[in-house]
Amino acid sequence: MKQNIVVFTGAGVSAESGLKTFRDMGGLWHEYRLQDVASPQAFERDPATVLRFYNERRKAVLAARPNAAHEAIARLEDKYSVVVITQNIDDLHERAGSTHVIHVHGEILKARSSADQSRIYTLKGPLIEIGDLCELGSQLRPDVVWFGEGVLHLEQAAQHFSNADKVLAIGTSLTVFPAAGLVDYAPPTAERVFVSPELQEVPRYYRFLQGTAVETVPPLVARWLSH
Repeated sequence: MKQNIVVFTGAGVSAESGLKTFRDMGGLWHEYRLQDVASPQAFERDPATVLRFYNERRKAVLAARPNAAHEAIARLEDKYSVVVITQNIDDLHERAGSTHVIHVHGEILKARSSADQSRIYTLKGPLIEIGDLCELGSQLRPDVVWFGEGVLHLEQAAQHFSNADKVLAIGTSLTVFPAAGLVDYAPPTAERVFVSPELQEVPRYYRFLQGTAVETVPPLVARWLSH
């Protein structure tokens, strides 16, 4: 029976594919005011600006390519039962070959109804424009979690963590809750590894590997696959 691995990824993994992070110095929040682009109130007040912001992010995602860390994570499926739980809204894990990805903060390549959040649509291109409506006649918006909105699939993600034999957390600041709290659901018997380029507070019982995802994850995956 295959062991269960949970891989928990944050913006640091996508940053190595050239996608700007929201929170790092020089990240997107320094170019845009948070309240102007990432809340339901902002969308109600100025939907055109919000849609334009996410259209630019979507173009960047479509132009980006999976990096060596994404590809190494996908290779874990050769030996293990793997669930990738990501805070990232891009599709780079899927494009690298991971087959079970849970997006707790939504997916930028999808749109959803602003009236009924269960109505979700895969976009055929990079743009959502004013006047793009769902069947209910309501404006489409990005299928991403904004501030003040509930994180997606949280109970399902917590269950995967609690059943894990190994947990690999990469490129996350662990400052965005409630998703950051998921690392604490790993059982005491699990091997737990935390990868970050900077020294920061490491979750309890996690082994810290300092380095970028591209530097650190492929060798770790190679060791796990060889055991």
